[in-house]
Amino acid sequence: MVFSSYSFIFLFLPIVLAGFYLLRLTKKALPVKLWLLAASLVFYGKGQSDYILMFCFSIALNYAVVSLMNISKTKTVKRVLLSVAVLWNIGLLVYFKYTNFIFANLNRIPGIDLTLLDLILPIGISFFTFQILAYTIDYYKGEVEKASFLDYSLFVSFFPQLIVGPVVMHGDLIPQLEDRSIISLDSEDIKRGILLFSIGCAKKTVVANPLIKYAADFYSGDVTSYSTVAAWGGVLAFTFAYYFDFSGYIDMARGLGYMFGIKLPINFDSPYKARNFADFWRRWNMTISGFFNNTVFANLFHFGDRIPKLIFATLATFFVSGIWHGAGWNFILWGLINGILVCAANIMMLYRLRLPSVIAYPATFIGSALVRVMFDSPSVSAAVNIYKKLFSLTGGVSDIASSFLTFVSDNTVVAFLIAAGALICFCLPNSNRISENGKLGARHAVLAAVLFVMSLAFMGRVSTFLYFNF
Repeated sequence: MVFSSYSFIFLFLPIVLAGFYLLRLTKKALPVKLWLLAASLVFYGKGQSDYILMFCFSIALNYAVVSLMNISKTKTVKRVLLSVAVLWNIGLLVYFKYTNFIFANLNRIPGIDLTLLDLILPIGISFFTFQILAYTIDYYKGEVEKASFLDYSLFVSFFPQLIVGPVVMHGDLIPQLEDRSIISLDSEDIKRGILLFSIGCAKKTVVANPLIKYAADFYSGDVTSYSTVAAWGGVLAFTFAYYFDFSGYIDMARGLGYMFGIKLPINFDSPYKARNFADFWRRWNMTISGFFNNTVFANLFHFGDRIPKLIFATLATFFVSGIWHGAGWNFILWGLINGILVCAANIMMLYRLRLPSVIAYPATFIGSALVRVMFDSPSVSAAVNIYKKLFSLTGGVSDIASSFLTFVSDNTVVAFLIAAGALICFCLPNSNRISENGKLGARHAVLAAVLFVMSLAFMGRVSTFLYFNF
């Protein structure tokens, strides 16, 4: 089920909110939590009914592991239980996400002919797997107390953040599910939730969807048939589409959380305003970046280690990030390229070298757009062809100007949205600052109403979010 759809906005959400607010009148947390858990499971089942039983079993199995750890007396038994949890969760992820990639590469070896499986990736598996593993590992380390089964189940399945994040750590969410917290609600949070949801919905339906259409046609089509200017249009279309699609989802998720009195973490902080790649990855998909930093980088690099160790830890972290994002060599290469650029930024910082701002900010944005070509392309060879097209400018200034005018004339809406996206990203405050900078007033209500009406007007064709694929 997609947040930016009529069925969600006018059917599912009103029913869930009505039940939530009515049950809160009882002043009892149990029925409120049970209602939210039931709604979350229905939400997941509506999105992918084939895997709802597997999802429920995975929640029960992982909670059973934690419960057995709780009564275990020896470290050895706890270590075995942790291994079971890791093997189960990573095993599911590998089976659904990477089996065919592994088979396809093995088939390149003479004498091997493995049949590719007809697999559909369970939605949200890359995100809720991390939440489950983080909780289990931290419980094993003694860094978190055992939650009730109901709180744990709701922590994993809470529908606003279930499919595409943000990845919420137990310390951020489980305390908000405690009895007193879940039945208390601030009217200011409801206003903030409506505003954030409206902003996110407009990002998705008004800006992202039309850009996705043009960019998807470009990346899947015959690149040689496009002019260089049109190719840059395709690259920039996906550059802004991914930002508005993903951050739009997160805004809606956080907005929905506020409507239920739950504060989900910020996941974007104007990444296209970053001055280098290290700064960029501190701002883009912040919860995933934090997870990789805590689980990979922090275990490989420690304060006082030398630069070679820093480079190794950074490259390893982005290698894992590339694999997590997708089963393909282009994702692995994308991760390593980002790792190299982050290493360069970190080393410059260590030696106190800074590019002038007039160079640093545009270079980081253009660099991120070019690196994204590897991410968005169906293969490494397809990315190489796009790079060739991007830098195959021929003719003089008049020819380039003519090609630009042709692109704008043929793709007026796309050109306008690219320009509007740039204006929003570079010049305007982000949704976090708009929604959380003091008390909300009449101007915020007008903004929410205008954006919501615009969203409904552009919501004719339901479009899934790009990160559903990951």
